[in-house]
Amino acid sequence: MFETAELGRKVSKTDYEAVVPALRVDLLNAQYDLRRADFSVLILLAGDDHHGCNEILELLHEWMDARYMETQVFGLPTDEERDRPRFWRYWRSQPRRGRIGIYMGAWALAAVADQVTHRINDTEFQRRVTHARNFEEALNNDGVLVLKYWIHLPHKEHQKRRKQAKKSGPPLRVDDADWKVLEKYSKAMPVVQHYLRKTTTDRAPWHVVEGTNRNHRNLEVARLLREALTTRLGRDAAPPRRTRRKSPPSADGPTLLDEIDLTLALEHDAYRKRLDKLQARLYRLSFEAREAGIAAVIVLEGWDAAGKGGVIRRITAALDARDYRVVPIAAPTEEEKARHYLWRFWTRLPRDGSMLLFDRSWYGRVLVERVEGFARPDEWARAYEEINDFEEQLVEHGVLLLKFWLHIDPDEQLRRFREREKTPFKKYKLTDDDYRNREKWPIYARAVSDMVERTSTEIAPWHLIAANNKRWARVRVVETLVQGLKNRLGS
Repeated sequence: MFETAELGRKVSKTDYEAVVPALRVDLLNAQYDLRRADFSVLILLAGDDHHGCNEILELLHEWMDARYMETQVFGLPTDEERDRPRFWRYWRSQPRRGRIGIYMGAWALAAVADQVTHRINDTEFQRRVTHARNFEEALNNDGVLVLKYWIHLPHKEHQKRRKQAKKSGPPLRVDDADWKVLEKYSKAMPVVQHYLRKTTTDRAPWHVVEGTNRNHRNLEVARLLREALTTRLGRDAAPPRRTRRKSPPSADGPTLLDEIDLTLALEHDAYRKRLDKLQARLYRLSFEAREAGIAAVIVLEGWDAAGKGGVIRRITAALDARDYRVVPIAAPTEEEKARHYLWRFWTRLPRDGSMLLFDRSWYGRVLVERVEGFARPDEWARAYEEINDFEEQLVEHGVLLLKFWLHIDPDEQLRRFREREKTPFKKYKLTDDDYRNREKWPIYARAVSDMVERTSTEIAPWHLIAANNKRWARVRVVETLVQGLKNRLGS
């Protein structure tokens, strides 16, 4: 991939100064047009010319309006970042729509450095490549313009620059360790080329730019950026009006939910005895998990009035308040809608040793958003694989991920709705939408069945819980959580 970036292209000072003023105006105009657009721009800047990358970063801040550019320089992970899945720090720093985000090094450089230094083996490296492609594809699908630049120096020029840097250039800092790996030129370049080939796609190709001549390098990056921005802005000049598209799934035929035995129940005395014992065990295991640095993410989905809140209270009653967080998921805020739908879940992930309970979750994309038309068919259809990749990264990091669907039948739901109407402190839970959604029960059931079939994986299976009897459901969920912690701790 480097042949065309080793031709020794040059631009004279006179020619450079002649074209720069108009280029700067074009870039600024495009940036201001972007502020009113419905997409963001993510620039990934990396290369074996570390100082060249820094100079380009400074140039972009000089030529464009730095107020609307967010720069993220990724060095060695901080303690906070090490306590979460690898891509957490990239997801959380995403620019909102209308802005430009510049990532220095990031996931590309980290994967290359880890492979060159043998911190990961070939299998792990290929897994990282896959996650990188999936990450970029997810952003592309959400409308993000992903631009990737690799600033390259031929071997002889690289050696020359290194000698100059040792004499007078600024030394690499400790947190630039990944960049330092590229000084092992002969060893690193085959890994770099493999990575670039495997992560170049039609919508997010790598642009390999020769860095030998600074004028050529600067103009090449700036022109590529201008072309990408103006092309995309021109294409989106008159975007189609986004409307709710009603395309509910078929409600025909039986579903997986029909196989759940809703007659399962527990009498009060047996319930209290089992729950007390499980909560005591859960308390001890949660302490051991905290000491071992094991995070847990609990996903609770189910029908309205299925008992998610009651299950959560039975779990948290057994935990130290410092060790868990409950996140109820409602309609996304404006800040959340300005980014990929998974952003608000990635940014909430717990640190190692903590537990997070989601009262509804990212599965809203393939349930309510699918049925109610809040997501287009292409958006919810691709969400299954995006979710599987997300969950795979959680489990790879060591997170205990448990997913529960609490199932009740329509008659039991109606009984609970009427009970809520009569209970002053439960009335707030009931809305007109709850009754309206009952009319779509078969359609929602098909969406749930598809969700389970498409996202119940070996590493993150769904647990379908019979919840017509609340006592049975609570015990089964806590029991499953206890067993999951025991297995994860090896106890």
